[in-house]
Amino acid sequence: MVTAVRHLGPNWYAAVMGTAAVATAGAGLPVQLPGLRTVCTVVWALSLVLLLTLLAARALHWTHHRDQARAHLLDPATAPFYGCLSMALLAVGGGAITVGADWIGEEAAVVLDALLFSAGTAVGLAAAVAVPYLMAVRHRAEPSQATPVWLLPLVAPMVSAALGPLLVPHLPPGQARQTLLLACFAMFGLSLLATLLMLPLVFARLITGGPLPLALTPTLFLVLGPLGQSTTAVGMFADVAPGVLPPPYSDGFGLLAVLYGVPVMGFALLWSGLAAAHVLRARRHGMGFSMTWWAYTFPVGTCVTGAEALARHTGLVVYEGLAVGVYGVLVAAWTVTAARTAQGLLNGTLLAAPRPAPSAPRPVTARTTSGAVR
Repeated sequence: MVTAVRHLGPNWYAAVMGTAAVATAGAGLPVQLPGLRTVCTVVWALSLVLLLTLLAARALHWTHHRDQARAHLLDPATAPFYGCLSMALLAVGGGAITVGADWIGEEAAVVLDALLFSAGTAVGLAAAVAVPYLMAVRHRAEPSQATPVWLLPLVAPMVSAALGPLLVPHLPPGQARQTLLLACFAMFGLSLLATLLMLPLVFARLITGGPLPLALTPTLFLVLGPLGQSTTAVGMFADVAPGVLPPPYSDGFGLLAVLYGVPVMGFALLWSGLAAAHVLRARRHGMGFSMTWWAYTFPVGTCVTGAEALARHTGLVVYEGLAVGVYGVLVAAWTVTAARTAQGLLNGTLLAAPRPAPSAPRPVTARTTSGAVR
């Protein structure tokens, strides 16, 4: 077991994120099919089991393979995945209240979410500072190396912003509720502004440097994360603000949910088309399965919850239909990716040492010095 986790990178937390997204996004759909909520609860329980398993495996990794763990931190292609740890904790915690309470009870769900939210937010804020710092002073990455993976540590506080409001009604009225809500709004702002700084680098690299390496092409869907999650966040703010903040601030969040969410969701649809076109091209050129396929899950799930928020606050059937349609895509992507991941675990390929890098240098390579992204 100790040897098996040597090449287990932080990118594996993406599997937890994607699984939890299937559960929480399905629970919020405007159309509830018979048995859907039970299935979502089962999927959430699976995400909790995956989280606990990965936390134990990563603890073994840090204990017995510190050289490899250090290599992950010093690898500009792998270090950003430390944001996934935060988002995995937050996603499972949010799912505890959303669907997990059906099985474990509301009180236990609130306690679990509070613990995971606190830990996930702390890790996310630390990653949002530490990873860009390492990129500046140790990694010295070049513009030609920019990929959507760089967004991961910056998006983590946005996940806190979107899921934190679930805890607001469970706090004492007054200062406690207001503080948490405005803290979530602050994290919304810091993540949004940081993303707006980083996204132009990614887009410029894509336009001027050509398509990403085949194995990294699925990471284009990571751009949907801050778009869908920020739309979800403003919708959640509008849901809980009445009674927590006085007018006109509570009313302002209702306006923000629509005036911000509609154009951002429009851009998310545009980017979805662009990313899908690149993926189809990569498949034609021989792109095989890798752990980057999990980028098809959690970011798409945030678009589902974003569309659900817009459906609640606009009353438009078109957003209800969008939420249902995108959720179908999410379930299909999760099913395929989970099956391929299980297959890779059983045959040992996903936890094997990385293959030697090719002798000819490339501006951007799908392989990393730590082997976490293959």
